[in-house]
Amino acid sequence: MTAASLRVDQVTFGPNRRGPLLLDETSFDLKAGQVMGVVGPNGAGKTTLLRLIYGFHRPLNGQILIDGDALNTLPPRQVARKVAAVLQEQPTDFALTVREIVALGRVPHRHGFARPGQHDAQMIDKALDRLGLHNLAGRSLSTLSGGERQRVMVARALAQEPQILVLDEPTNHLDIRHQLEVLQLISELDLTIITSLHDLNLASDICDRILVLKNGHPQGFGHPDDVLQDAIVADTFQVHARREELSISRKPYLSYQLPPTTSPLEELQ
Repeated sequence: MTAASLRVDQVTFGPNRRGPLLLDETSFDLKAGQVMGVVGPNGAGKTTLLRLIYGFHRPLNGQILIDGDALNTLPPRQVARKVAAVLQEQPTDFALTVREIVALGRVPHRHGFARPGQHDAQMIDKALDRLGLHNLAGRSLSTLSGGERQRVMVARALAQEPQILVLDEPTNHLDIRHQLEVLQLISELDLTIITSLHDLNLASDICDRILVLKNGHPQGFGHPDDVLQDAIVADTFQVHARREELSISRKPYLSYQLPPTTSPLEELQ
């Protein structure tokens, strides 16, 4: 797997050209191998952007380019060889085993009705190893917990040998240990990664770049230290935000709380 550069150039998206936009004039550049976090409140347009990047939606305007090639000019099979996605929506009723699910990641690399080869088997085993899933390989997906299913979907994406990996809230459903394992995996993979996250401090720790969205509009893009500033966080999330420094590690840390509200008793006084 080798990482690819990603450029999103003035991209907009909405259900139709006459309706409201879900994502408005969004642009950014990622170098090959960089990790970008997409943050913002619910309904900000994070999932819409991810769907555009892995080709589920097509932009109304603008372009998405992978290593300089426009995504909408590439055949679907070639897109699937370049971009893999792990979504929040997980299948629960598949009558397939874990190994069979992970093997689906190899489909874009096969031609016609060709049977899986030795390289396919090696990539499947490697993906199972990376996510610690060999002991579950023979289990039906429907018998697994939400966290286990999440790990299976990450393994399927890695078996796909993508250049770009899209992760929609990858730590959802995971216990603390497996959250740490997935985050460590993100930092170790030689891929360009775009991930939506709710935890701003986590995003600051693992991401090279941050894109902040609010109501479909970009609020800032750049290095976490430059973008996750008090004023941007406060305005985007409607909270009081303050950038502090942890006493032991000296690492910057964002603390935030709800703004004070006036109680009915105070209004009567």
